[in-house]
Amino acid sequence: MSWVDDTVDRAVTALDGRGDPERADGAERYMKHIAPFIGLTAGERRSLLREAWRDVSAPTSDQLGEAGMRLMGLDEREYHYAAADLADRFVRHADAEFLDRWGERLLTTTPWWDTVDGFGSSIVSPLGRRFDVTATIDRWSESGDIWLIRAAIQHQRGWRDDTDIVPVLELCDRHWSNREFFVAKAIGWALRDLTRLDPAAVRSFLAAHPEPNRVAVREAERGLSRAGQVSEVLRVRCRR
Repeated sequence: MSWVDDTVDRAVTALDGRGDPERADGAERYMKHIAPFIGLTAGERRSLLREAWRDVSAPTSDQLGEAGMRLMGLDEREYHYAAADLADRFVRHADAEFLDRWGERLLTTTPWWDTVDGFGSSIVSPLGRRFDVTATIDRWSESGDIWLIRAAIQHQRGWRDDTDIVPVLELCDRHWSNREFFVAKAIGWALRDLTRLDPAAVRSFLAAHPEPNRVAVREAERGLSRAGQVSEVLRVRCRR
């Protein structure tokens, strides 16, 4: 049996039929019926998969991507989360072409904020720290796909002191007029994260963008409030 077949089969054997039907119904409603659910908590899913994959050998980059896509092709949402869990487990074996070859497909298969943010944490952010992904992020940013745009804006989440502020602000500027909720929320989170590093830069950015983006400004204000940097102008704009 191939590495991909074995890894996917282990996930299905571990998760299938192990959930709570009531929890599954509630999760499906909460996630706007994007997919059916098995009914597992995140902790239960991770525990079952950790045991199932305990002795799985390291994959090649393409094996990792193919297994992720196989999991994304299954019906229940927990298998889509398992694809992100698998990527997180073996991301150190992904190569410099992984985001172009597999990442975009993973992000845009049955996309919603849950899987997009999951893959953002498991592959986009760590691979962005290891490799030069500037061209990929620019292409996603210009794609017109809200989920690729969201992933692009948030591609440095979790980098903390290693964050390169300039490209993040450029992405926020590029999409400031986009009122799609999931894009505006990504901008707000990116700005909020930057307040930990350079609250003055965030304050200057907002001052240079007087047109209101309530969702983004509200998130930025939370970060500035923590940093003690909120001006009355921003308070008024957030109330609009």
